Amino acid sequence: MAERIKWGVLGNAEIARVCVIPAMQKSSNGMVYGLATRSPENARQLAAENNISRVYQGYDDLLADPEIDAVYIPLPNHLHRTWTLKALEANKHVLCEKPFACNATEATEMANVASAAGLLLMEAMMYRFHPRNQIIKYMVTSGKIGAVTLVRSSFCYPMDEEILTRGNNARLQGETGGGALLDVGCYCVSVARWFMGTEPAAVQAQAVYHANGVDMHLVGSLRFAENGLATIEASFISALQQTYSVLGSEGAIELPHDAFIPWEREAVFTVRGKDQEVGQKQVMPGADEYLLMVEHFADAVLGKERLAFTPEESVRNMRVLDGLAEAARTGQTVRL
Repeated sequence: MAERIKWGVLGNAEIARVCVIPAMQKSSNGMVYGLATRSPENARQLAAENNISRVYQGYDDLLADPEIDAVYIPLPNHLHRTWTLKALEANKHVLCEKPFACNATEATEMANVASAAGLLLMEAMMYRFHPRNQIIKYMVTSGKIGAVTLVRSSFCYPMDEEILTRGNNARLQGETGGGALLDVGCYCVSVARWFMGTEPAAVQAQAVYHANGVDMHLVGSLRFAENGLATIEASFISALQQTYSVLGSEGAIELPHDAFIPWEREAVFTVRGKDQEVGQKQVMPGADEYLLMVEHFADAVLGKERLAFTPEESVRNMRVLDGLAEAARTGQTVRL
């Protein structure tokens, strides 16, 4: 295989147009070779804007092209399983948008098929690749703030009132895998598990539901071993909250409201001692976490490094998301 992989992209989602395709085209070890969308005209426009050489009539045509090494799937949530399995069957490595699947059963099947085929499969949890989060993870793991006792994570944003009223957005449709928990709560659960370094034993949750039946406003709590607790917040009807904090027996680390998507601005976080009201501000240069993610995946495809974020990790995240969804619906504590 050459030193640059050839990507194929299924779909014309905003995350692909704005973040991931530009990152792939900037990458040192990959290029977008082909694009397939439901509207060939839109695909041609996007291809022209991003110097993509091939536009296909459909997703199946793209997967049939032997030139393509890996596929990026930014399709609606309910299509992640279907097209991941089809891409794997076509012998393509797969980078799949979050949430990995609609439930842990789907996620397990996807992971098992990839493993049996000897192909790489990774959920596009781009925040894990930002240097700020990597440094904070190292600080937590090395005991900078002592034993971790509490993680708070929040990803909320106000969806336009007209969109909420119409209710036809994919994020508000149960059949397309909608809901705030899957859309942005997946980040919150992921960060809580990451910094705790283990899996929760039980979860609780409360939610406010849209008329369509999907959650649009949810808070949850996770119980870990050794006094560990975590809270998550996910919402379509609240002001912007995009942050997390990690508290330990000896201190705390806190982020502003750009925790998951800081773009390429300077990245800031604060470290406080256990008795301090005001902490020490840390400032890092900006970085493109989408670029770092796709370069890592391409290096893994090229055999230069092991996949840092495995599909098994995504399966574990989905199990917690399933538990929180059940807890919100039933009002009961769900043991995992």
